[in-house]
Order: sequence, then structure tokens, then C-alpha cells
Amino acid sequence: MNAQELRGSYWIETAPDGAPAPPPDADVSVDVAVVGGGIAGLSTAWELVRRGREVAVLEAGRLAAGVTGHTTAKLTALHTLVYDHLRRTRGREGARLYAESQSTAIRRAAEIVSDLGIDCEWEEAAACTYAERPEHVGQLRAEAEAAREAGLPAEFVTGTELPYPVAGAVRVTGQAQFHPVKYLRALAEDLRRHGGAVYEGTRVTGLSEGEPCVLSTDVGATVRAREVVVATHYPVFDRALLFTRLSPRRELVVAGTLDADRAPRDMYITPEQNTRSVRSAPQPDGTRLLVVTGEHFTPGTADVEERFARLTAWADSRFAGLTVTHRWATQDNDSTDSVPLVGPLHPGSRHTYVATGFGGWGLSGGIMAGGLISDLVEGRESEWAGLYDPRRLASVVREGGAFLKHQAQVARHFVGDRLAAVRAPAPEDLAPGDGAVVRMGGHPCAVHRDDSGQLHAVSAHCTHLGCLVAFNRAEQAWECPCHGSRFAPDGRILQGPAVRPLEKRDMEATGSGRSDTGTRNHP
Repeated sequence: MNAQELRGSYWIETAPDGAPAPPPDADVSVDVAVVGGGIAGLSTAWELVRRGREVAVLEAGRLAAGVTGHTTAKLTALHTLVYDHLRRTRGREGARLYAESQSTAIRRAAEIVSDLGIDCEWEEAAACTYAERPEHVGQLRAEAEAAREAGLPAEFVTGTELPYPVAGAVRVTGQAQFHPVKYLRALAEDLRRHGGAVYEGTRVTGLSEGEPCVLSTDVGATVRAREVVVATHYPVFDRALLFTRLSPRRELVVAGTLDADRAPRDMYITPEQNTRSVRSAPQPDGTRLLVVTGEHFTPGTADVEERFARLTAWADSRFAGLTVTHRWATQDNDSTDSVPLVGPLHPGSRHTYVATGFGGWGLSGGIMAGGLISDLVEGRESEWAGLYDPRRLASVVREGGAFLKHQAQVARHFVGDRLAAVRAPAPEDLAPGDGAVVRMGGHPCAVHRDDSGQLHAVSAHCTHLGCLVAFNRAEQAWECPCHGSRFAPDGRILQGPAVRPLEKRDMEATGSGRSDTGTRNHP
């Protein structure tokens, strides 16, 4: 099966596809408006509706079809090698609060699945962080000790069920895996049954804070709310300049059928080899779906086809009998101090909240955020609010190296992509399905040739903060390497923080020329 025949996200493909919830046809007034219909947004909205609040969810696309619909769907408090790091940077108490908050999220999800009777292929499993190279065993032992001190049932082991040897692993029992889209669709249905409103195809484009707050949308409707929660994965409104503390990264996923007796039942991840994450899920015919993730990179900076091939080859070589049927990609945001940003949107915020920076662990993090933000909206104290508070400064100072490195990378793209003299084809030389940033009429334009041979041009400047986009041929998308916005070849927004599409350009009016920007990354 070649790349063109492989299907996309298994979770989206196999979830019940209900009728889209239409955008609002008039102005809306509610207690709380939640911007974003992924795990963090829907978890927050559901918790608040259950507490008697009038809530509206505003989603630019379809519910759970963004980052949550492209996850590997592991629900665990073991986040690779986080606890030894937290013990050193936030103290033992910080590590304990992190473990407690993430474990509480897993228990909360289990309660919801049981109480609502959600058929989402829920399975309890152990989570393991492993290494194949002996020189990394010391890190694993330290992580097992730190995780155990933080309250997790963690142990260091030297054997696993994987069909290849490992030097060691941290193993934590009592974690879970599930079908995330089935879970969230059921959550949304229950939210509606209890009076909550859901609006799909509704992109929020403006926020005026006040009493009430006022949201503007691309469908013309205005939403007034006493409280606003920005749960768009990467904040589309950034009054606190959180983009300076977030690094976007894209990660690839391949999945395929494996006989049940060959598939691992626990969940595995290693930071080696540019990350390899492995877990399996049940399929109706009794086989298992093996889900393999890895090859992370900054959006707009990699040969994605080559990386997909590398990940597929790794999966084939490690799991005999695997038939790859799906491939997709997901996107995460890492905070510079390794802890998500959940709480008030900015230092002066009274009625606006944000949830972001989950660092690849958005399922437990998003459910945690739903409970934490609901407590904040209700005026309740939360033991771990301080750990996740976006207004924290001490940890940013402590981890200033990561902060400065991120800013240097953004500056390199913002300036360097304009100055680099990397040779790229003229528009007439582009192959079908390819794209490149070329100089036309003195301006950088993002030019794409579709499968029929037609050329399409849009502005190459990301509408978020003006960085130049680059073309991802494997996923047919323009990507911003600075803050992770993604656009379709015709300029439509695929992923924020941008809230406006790339402007269309007239090929004949602007003329064409060779690129001097170096933003064609995928031959």
C-alpha cells in the first residue's frame, strides 16, 4: 500500500460521524464561552455545565477533529522523563502536585466513562518509558525514583513485552488508553442534553475583555460571556505573550493491523531515535491496531515524506506481520519550563482563562485543565493552581536557557528565511503536488501546483505574526515554523494561532521569479 492509499486518523475515521452543529444564527449570551472543541475545551465546558453554568463551545472546525483527533490516545501521568526534571526545578512538592493532578484527571475520565456508559474502548494499561541504550539506564533509575517520590506506583524494570530488548524501563501501572474521539463525541452529546450549546464551523476572531467579555466570529455572530476560556491548543489571543514561552512541534504517526498475540498491551515511549511511542488498540475483528509515533520536528522545517518512511521502516522492522493502513500527524506545544500553562490568560485577567503547552500529553492535561479552570471560574481553591498558573515567572527565570533558545529559533526563521539564498524552482518548474515560496512582483508568495497542474498563489506571510511559511508536501499544507500555524494550499486555516487565512495572490498580475527565501523544504 503506497502513501496515497493510506488513510488518515484512525480515531476520526472510526468515530460516529454525527451531523455538524451549525454556527449561531444570532448573537449569543452565556455565562461561559469556551473557544475550542478539543479535549481541554470540551472537558472544561462539560464540567461547568454539570455545575449549573450556561456554556457555549465555539469550534472553528469539527469537534475533536483537531489535535485531539490525531493523538496516540494514551491517558497517563508518566510523561517520558518529567519527574526527575520537576524534582530538580520545582522541588519534590512540585513533582507531587504534577503527579496528583495528572492522576486525578485519569480517575476523572474513568468516572465519566462509567457514569455515562461511554463505549470508547477503554482499557487499563501500564505506561513505560524505556531505553535501548545502556548509557541511559541512569536516567531511567532517577526517573523511577522521582516518580515514586511523587506518588506514582513506579518501578524500574529490565524486561518488557516488546519484541526487542531494552536496557531498562520505568513502569507505572493503573494508566489507561481509549478512543479519544468517541469519548469526546459522547461528552458533547451529554453537554447538550444538560443545556450546553455547541457551535461548529465558528472561528472566533476577536476578544474584548470586560463585563461581559465580547467575542467576534467569522460567521458574523457576537458572543457575550461573563467568562471566556481559550482552549485552542495554541492561544489565538495572547495578551500575555505566551507565544514567547511555547515551542510548536509536529509528530508523525503510522498505524496498522497486527495479530492480537503480537501486539503490546501496555503503552511505551522512548526519547531515543527522535522519540518512538508504541501502543495498540482493539479492532472489531479481534486484531489490534498498532499505533507508532515519532520523528518530531518544528513545523515547516523537515522532509516529512522521508520521516514517514523512516518511522514506517522502524515499525516494520520491530513488529513482524504489521500491515500499515493509516498515517497521520499531530502537533503539540512545549512550554519552556516543561509544565502546561493553565489558568488566568494574563496578569490583569479577571474573566479570561487559557489552557495550553501540554507538551504531547494533552489528554491527561486537557482533562486536568477542565477541572482546574472550572474551579477557578467557580471561585474554588485548587491545590495545584499555582503549579500551572500561566503568570508564573520564577520557573521562566530558572529555565531561561530554554526560553532564550526558543526565541533564537523564532528569530532565525523570522530573519533567516528572508535572507537565505537557497535555490528553489520557478513556479513553472513545480511538479504536481509540490509548493515553494518564490519572489513574485518583489513579494514572497507561496505557490502550489495542484494534481491537475493548476498553479495557486497566496501570500507567504503567516497572518499570525508575519513569519514566512514553508510547504509540507506529505500533508499538502503551508506551515509556519515560528508558532505553528498551518494553512491549506489555497490559504484556508488548518491550525492556529492564525485567525485569518493567507491572502490570495494573482499569478498573472504579480509575475514570477526564482525563490530567494529558502522555504521549500520538501522535494
